[in-house]
Amino acid sequence: MENTETSKSWEKARNICIVKTLAKLGHFPSRTTEKEAWFLSPLRSETQASFSVSLVKNLWYDFGIGEGGSTIDLIMLMKSFSVKEALEYLKNNTETFSFSPSKPEDRLKQAEIRILEVELIYLQGLVDYLKSRNIPFEIAAKYCRQVWYSCKGKRFFAIGLKNHKGGWELRNKYFKTSSSPKTYSLFERGSKQLIITEGMFDFLSLATIDEDLVQNSDCIILNSLAFVERIKMLIPKYEKVLIYLDNDPAGKKAASSLLNQFDNVTDCGDSYSGYGDLNEKLINEGCFKKSLTLK
Repeated sequence: MENTETSKSWEKARNICIVKTLAKLGHFPSRTTEKEAWFLSPLRSETQASFSVSLVKNLWYDFGIGEGGSTIDLIMLMKSFSVKEALEYLKNNTETFSFSPSKPEDRLKQAEIRILEVELIYLQGLVDYLKSRNIPFEIAAKYCRQVWYSCKGKRFFAIGLKNHKGGWELRNKYFKTSSSPKTYSLFERGSKQLIITEGMFDFLSLATIDEDLVQNSDCIILNSLAFVERIKMLIPKYEKVLIYLDNDPAGKKAASSLLNQFDNVTDCGDSYSGYGDLNEKLINEGCFKKSLTLK
């Protein structure tokens, strides 16, 4: 009897939407087609999306490791769970544990971020969140907005940074996500110097530490290392390019790629060595101004 019940649970759980499951865990598509959604792999670090989800078959495949399967297989790998633990996790953590296969277009709608309203930052929760990241309100207010958005039928608010195609990077104390289209953010001031940071809070941290440097430079916030290739065409027009990427294997690999291809690139990662990124150092040490441009 127990085997029969387990078999039924397995078959039902296989039909849980993978895109919705990934969204619940904070992973959203980098791009979509009629039949597929492409993600940065939730199983490893990468800079270009090579994790595919079939919206027709509701199956995933990670081209980087050559593995794939159902929602159950994905949770087992992501959480290091047994089959029984994965089934229990899906049953307890899926808001609507619906076992009937959904249409491809429905799977995308379930994870879709919809922007509702954009306004000046005023909510105390967001002001407190900025304070927890050591970002002055005045700095955030220059570059970011308070964004109301919906996801899976619920309404949320976040600090938002707009990208150059109109999408938004969204951050609050509890959630990190983005709306479509996802790409890099760009501030152009006609400068001959370009600053490249990996994320929103790296950029806000740099503006906090050295506002003159940021104000006198063109700035790119990658929003994902997946967009390094996209911004390479912009680099040759600048006399100097300063990069502030995370001090992790993916960030170091991207920095090395830029340094090898362009003579005008300077890696500023050593200015926050010992920390994962610029914001982590700002949080731990407060404002500092030590060799940020490695002059």
